[in-house]
Amino acid sequence: MKITVIGGGSTYTPELVQGFVQLHPELPLEELWLMDINADRLKVVGSFAQRIVQAAGAPFRIILSTNQRESVSGASYVITQLRVGGMDARRNDEYLGQRHGIIGQETTGVGGMAKALRTIPVILDIAKDIQETAPKALLLNFTNPAGLVTESLTRYAPEVKSVGVCNVGITAKMMILEKLADMGQEISPERAELDTLGLNHLTWHRGFRVDGEDIWNQIFPAYLEELRSTDEPEWDPALLDMLGMIPNYYLEYYYSTQHKLGLQDKWPPSRAEEVIAIEKDLLADFSDPALTTPPEDLLKRGGAWYSTLATHVIHSHYADLGQVHVVNLPHHGAVEGWPSDWVLEMPARVDASGVHPLPAAPLPPAQAGLVAAVKSYELLTVEAAVHGDRRSAYLALLAHPLGPQSENINAVLDDMLETNQTYLPQFFA
Repeated sequence: MKITVIGGGSTYTPELVQGFVQLHPELPLEELWLMDINADRLKVVGSFAQRIVQAAGAPFRIILSTNQRESVSGASYVITQLRVGGMDARRNDEYLGQRHGIIGQETTGVGGMAKALRTIPVILDIAKDIQETAPKALLLNFTNPAGLVTESLTRYAPEVKSVGVCNVGITAKMMILEKLADMGQEISPERAELDTLGLNHLTWHRGFRVDGEDIWNQIFPAYLEELRSTDEPEWDPALLDMLGMIPNYYLEYYYSTQHKLGLQDKWPPSRAEEVIAIEKDLLADFSDPALTTPPEDLLKRGGAWYSTLATHVIHSHYADLGQVHVVNLPHHGAVEGWPSDWVLEMPARVDASGVHPLPAAPLPPAQAGLVAAVKSYELLTVEAAVHGDRRSAYLALLAHPLGPQSENINAVLDDMLETNQTYLPQFFA
């Protein structure tokens, strides 16, 4: 078995490698190819990855490459975890929002749109190589904005089997299991399923099953009580009491926009600037020839449970385990009344025949309305990215609930395109 990681120079990669080591020999991986366009960074991260594997008894080979097509060729699975423009581009996305008095964030609002415009053509190019050199491969896309990128794959590379993955769902599941353990109920992750629905970074958690039985009526009241007894709760208990659900933490940008803008006004440092400093230290740690396990400081980078989700989705697919994971994929009618071709983030069963969305009740109007607005933005952004279509980009900003006022759209769009001109040839042909 050959697995390829596009963006292998990421600081997330050692955790992913550790995950594959832990699954051996249940997952008979022979070659793990780490591909990156940054040869210097790939050498640092890749050498550390090779030491991790060597210390574990060399259950598989780590191969480093800067050649995308060669890396993809013959792969059984391809993982994309790339960042077009690097962390500097993320910082530009954040300050783009700040300059115009709107939310600037990696995946949400104008920052997420800028990233999508840069990223979608690159991902579709990878999909083309997969189609031509590894047609049976399953593509797992971790690249943000994950749902929007997956939407582009399903519409413009439908012949490539793909699924979008994000750690938010599995993190919520593991946190709930920790709270149940504090309440005296030790439950293994294999017995539990999170009922969540929406779009990537726009989901609501509304149920939790253990051995098929929904125990949300235990979990949700206990969580509300915890919020009410906290001096500075992460959510307004009154809001959650009305919703009856726990929002994905990215919904703070929609439900508490002014609060988020206030924090944004205090930059620097933005989150990108914090991560730049964290990654500098991590890469220095990775360069230590004595280091053979991921350092604890990797947790500062974020992305908890990332490797668990990636490796377990692959394992469930390869071994026909039928595990349920929260992923991004077209729901194909699993949510009654919603357009069947929409890519949603929701539970799906993973087996050897593919990734299958599970039937789910639609969200109530208060949540469904926000989903519909953001999905309209996503569909328009895909068209803008693929065709370099300024009109679609304008309408995407108009449709987004966190976008600029209509009289400011052209100024924001000009700024977005000019700031990212190097990575947007489709708009400047």
